[in-house]
Amino acid sequence: MKTPLLKTPAKDRAALSGAPDAAVFDALFRESASPLAGTDEAGRGPLAGPVVAAAVILDPGVEYPGLGDSKKLSPAARDRAFDLIVARSLGWAWAAIEAPEVDRLNPLAAAMLAMSRAVAALPLRPALVLVDGNTRPDLEMPAETVVRGDARSQSIGAASIMAKVIRDRIMLEWHERHPQYGFDRHKGYGTAAHYEALRRHGPSPCHRLTFRGVLPAGEQPTLNEAGGQRGLFPDGPFQPDLRSAARCPIRGFDTGADHG
Repeated sequence: MKTPLLKTPAKDRAALSGAPDAAVFDALFRESASPLAGTDEAGRGPLAGPVVAAAVILDPGVEYPGLGDSKKLSPAARDRAFDLIVARSLGWAWAAIEAPEVDRLNPLAAAMLAMSRAVAALPLRPALVLVDGNTRPDLEMPAETVVRGDARSQSIGAASIMAKVIRDRIMLEWHERHPQYGFDRHKGYGTAAHYEALRRHGPSPCHRLTFRGVLPAGEQPTLNEAGGQRGLFPDGPFQPDLRSAARCPIRGFDTGADHG
């Protein structure tokens, strides 16, 4: 859905481009659109695992110390922020696009689809969605793209943390199924150890077969009509174990090969 121009005073829109405080950045948008949601994704670049997106509606009356770009936080800091978001946000949701669908679509399209699904799963309908990056997903409500949004917007920063933590926990579950790849260390990214494991063992069911280096040189991926891989999820898709952090029911869904 194409977003109409926000009715925000010019001086405030100018301030948004350089606001040093991510909470102030969001507050300026809330003056004309509330509830405000942020959405971000994690996992476009790895060789294995899903693309995960999260959407979060923060409570403007609550302080959220420690929120920011998930890539700049330690795992322990991300877990603490995750707990805070789950406990004190107005609503949050997530969606995962698994490797077969990433292969069928492409990483950017998979990220946009995951964001759309995460926003649609929110328990409250936002008046406006702030989207990290410069590409707007297909949404039913107005949206604004924000370049480097995970560092500039508290709502996007919260979504960034949620997406990263959830994806990391999904990869830990994949590690339990396929420990030979070391997913617990690299979370599916293309490290030297990961490429060596692929050389020794070939791809697992969660690898993205269209990504360079996953299959031997010259071998083409075999995708079925639904975009799935051979042997995907022999015992069914799964949800990550979030019980160590979550204090409320999870609002979101995982998409397996049966989602076209």
